[in-house]
Amino acid sequence: MFQGFVYNQIWEDPDVDLAALDLKPHHRMLTIASGGCNVLNYMAANPGRIIAVDLNPNHVALTKLKLAALKNLPDYETFFRFFGKANEKANRAAYDRYVKDTLDEETRRYWDKHIPLHGRRINMFARNLYRYGLLGRFIGILHVVAKLHGKRLEEMLDAKTPEEQRVQFDKLIAPLFDNKSIRLISKSPVSLYALGIPPAQYDELAGDEANILTVLRERVERLACDFPIHENYFAWQAFARSYDVDHREAVPAYLREDVYSSIRGMTEKVEVNHASLTDFLKRQDAGSLHRYVLLDSQDWMSPAQASALWAEIDRTADRKDGRVIFRTAGPDSILPKKLPPELLAPWEYLEEESKAFHAKDRSSIYGGFHVYVRKG
Repeated sequence: MFQGFVYNQIWEDPDVDLAALDLKPHHRMLTIASGGCNVLNYMAANPGRIIAVDLNPNHVALTKLKLAALKNLPDYETFFRFFGKANEKANRAAYDRYVKDTLDEETRRYWDKHIPLHGRRINMFARNLYRYGLLGRFIGILHVVAKLHGKRLEEMLDAKTPEEQRVQFDKLIAPLFDNKSIRLISKSPVSLYALGIPPAQYDELAGDEANILTVLRERVERLACDFPIHENYFAWQAFARSYDVDHREAVPAYLREDVYSSIRGMTEKVEVNHASLTDFLKRQDAGSLHRYVLLDSQDWMSPAQASALWAEIDRTADRKDGRVIFRTAGPDSILPKKLPPELLAPWEYLEEESKAFHAKDRSSIYGGFHVYVRKG
């Protein structure tokens, strides 16, 4: 499932990440690339170096495309049309004129590759990028199920106040959790993998059907009701499969004109690598990194894999200023269960701060947000 194009945008709130990371100009940070938008959002904090790593070549190609477009597209409107709207034929012409020849050969081949019935892969940006990828298609299935039962999820976005958001949720979404189709989807581990719930976490949550449905309902309810929907671009992607292209409030920070202007000249600070986190870290010098963004990758690791990763994190982290953030499908940190005590001992878990950051995460997909700092 995860060898193909999975995420067209990242589903971790970059505002929360940046607050938790506390980036300084001298910091060198390592992050999983995923959809690449987190990399561009982190650039606004102006750290010394951003190193993006991903084992999925599709995500590496998307991240490299975003960086090349940021640097080479002629102006903000062209850039916003490409990644904010991502559904106009003019994007193909902009790619050919401004971006294509600036890409490395492997990335250029990826976007120029012809896909049966679709033409070149870059055509995704002429047909709404946000309908592609594993998660994009899964969200599309949920929209189809809703329409078959007389519900249009796009109507969630008509709400103007928190009270109206609650009314819309109760009318449009809450009834779906009593529907046989949704119950059937919730019984399928493969379907929930698309939402970032790994096999082990699914087994833990799915002790019975009511348990997994309760978890899903709580997270969708939080997405729909707990944050102002006019500025929550995660809710827009879930309920409209697009960003707010008219008012441009519900968009990632890198798609705002002020942020675009500030980061456009910073692309040389970023490097993108196709590798696993552990293998990449093995090639780095001791004490050479300050910040690590692991997303939810550890949920998918065995204890042996997580231990190998943290051995390299501990070796490469600055002894006085090392910090790691990650998310989990469940509410609790998985490290006490996966790491031997001696490997975890040099790190302090900021539990209360982690809970506070999680409460602010607008994406609402994950059960927990966690911050660890090197004790020094």
